[in-house]
Amino acid sequence: MCAATGLAGMAVGWHSLRMDNRDASELRRWLEEIAQIAAAVNRPVMLETLLDLVAATASRLLGYDFCAVLLPDPSGKALLIEGSYGLSSSYVRQVNADHPVMLETGGDTPAPSSRAFLSHTSVKVLDTVADTTFLPWGGVAREQGYRSMISVPLLVSGNALGTLNCYSRVRQSFGPRETELLAMLADQAGVAIVTARLREREAATIDSLRELNASLETQHELLRQEEAVHEQLTAVALQGGGVDGVAQALAALLGRSVAVTDEPSGELIAAAGHDGGVPAAPAGDAVVEGLDEAHRSAQAVIVDRHTAMVVAPVLLGSETVARMWLPGTLAEFSALDVRALEQATTVCALELLRSRTALEVEWRLSGEVLTDLLTGNPAAATTLTERAQRLGHDLLSPHAVLVAGGHGTGGGLSPHRVLSVVRSLASRSTPRALVTLVGDDVVALWPADQPSEPAARAEELRRLLRRADPEARVTVAIAPPCTALTDYPPAFRRARGALSMARSRGSADGVVSLGSLGLHGLLLQVEDAGELVRFADDMLRPLREQDAVRGTALEETLRVYLENDLNTAATAATLFVHANTVGLRIRRAEQLLGISTSHVLALAELQVALSADQVAAVSPGLESW
Repeated sequence: MCAATGLAGMAVGWHSLRMDNRDASELRRWLEEIAQIAAAVNRPVMLETLLDLVAATASRLLGYDFCAVLLPDPSGKALLIEGSYGLSSSYVRQVNADHPVMLETGGDTPAPSSRAFLSHTSVKVLDTVADTTFLPWGGVAREQGYRSMISVPLLVSGNALGTLNCYSRVRQSFGPRETELLAMLADQAGVAIVTARLREREAATIDSLRELNASLETQHELLRQEEAVHEQLTAVALQGGGVDGVAQALAALLGRSVAVTDEPSGELIAAAGHDGGVPAAPAGDAVVEGLDEAHRSAQAVIVDRHTAMVVAPVLLGSETVARMWLPGTLAEFSALDVRALEQATTVCALELLRSRTALEVEWRLSGEVLTDLLTGNPAAATTLTERAQRLGHDLLSPHAVLVAGGHGTGGGLSPHRVLSVVRSLASRSTPRALVTLVGDDVVALWPADQPSEPAARAEELRRLLRRADPEARVTVAIAPPCTALTDYPPAFRRARGALSMARSRGSADGVVSLGSLGLHGLLLQVEDAGELVRFADDMLRPLREQDAVRGTALEETLRVYLENDLNTAATAATLFVHANTVGLRIRRAEQLLGISTSHVLALAELQVALSADQVAAVSPGLESW
């Protein structure tokens, strides 16, 4: 019902009362008051303000001391005072909190407002003191100071929206004319409430649509900007800008310096500053807090415990091949910044894949040259020097043979993972070291212009392998530098033998050389492993025959006895036997060998025989590829 229709209905209703005194000024006053309610709906105002206005209008038009508008609570089980005039705020709070008008009384005497709401008829209380049905609300009536009240339902289309309650300090009869006028006012109030609610829902719908439209516009703009970012980074890839070009493009887009580091070495491979800023990237030994190696998107970290940075992995499949570093925290990055960073890592991965593809050809040629060189392949001997020169190597200048192997937790350091790390290090040298995979070990031929360079490279390689898997046991073996083609096969055999020996001795975690293996390193340099076998067998045959016939363990006991520096108690503890048993076995071994372990020369020969036997045990594996 519109406001104009409501006013017309009020005028008709007024005339229908057939009052004796048809005072035009009184009708005008009523129409003006009702018009204020209609104007409030059209402005519009908050529902609470409108309800206060309805209560104030009823008080002014009919001279009541207090008025209130009650509406159902969200549960629909009680009526609460939502608008009032003349009532104290404490009274309103007390009624709503402690004495709400219950619509479901459960057998108790319903309140006047409840009866009016449910019956759709006006309910009068002529004397709140004398009316026994009003006893439950007598206290609040006395506190507020009213003696009579009337509750009129707010009806719209036959449905009750609430009640209009009017209170008087003195006893009042609420005659038919007064009651009918209140009912007419309640009808207008009901229409106003419905209209106000519709306007509120309409306003909420408009606000929701406005927010949705703004969100769509924001998303559209974000997509447009993302497309622009994608076009710029794609242009870098199409123009072959490389990782440097990606870093420069991202620095310009985000207004931040960008650094790209290799994995697992942590070496800086590209950098781009912004406004003169120096690109920052953690050094290989920097402390990085909060870095989750398994994280596949940008994350916040702290470098050296004071510098906040954002780092994003560059992935090729499931392998992290590089990382992009930018100063700041993720909170400083907008959604578009994060998206640009993610796209930059994708383009960077493509650039690294392109360079890797080009390197694969070189690595294949490198592996072929190295394989022919280390095996001493006579068919390839005439072309080896020329093929190596094409790769930047003069095989007549000093080169060291490095053999690397490792065992990671959970298979983290597979041979191919070790190969990838060695190639990553080799690609940063000029010329690139020759690298190939032999069995489960990785072999590298490194220029050794400086005597200390092979050991430094081996230690650096070990550091990178440990970075790839901190729990791994990593060994890198070095053979002395070679200066002739014929030097390389035996150098490889010795380095690989040193690696195998370190593993067999349980010390496969470090850099080993022939010198660091002592007597074993010296024996590894014997060209014919068969000579070692024959020497060991000639000296140890009596023990072996006795062990085979009698089932004794004389050779093992003698070996452990020497390893424990002739300490009987330590030997017994290692073999889990009594010390007297060790003493008896040693004396019996001395009798069979015709020597005494107290003689230095005999002890030295015995040690050589046992060591030769250990070296010979790893020698068969040196010829397998």
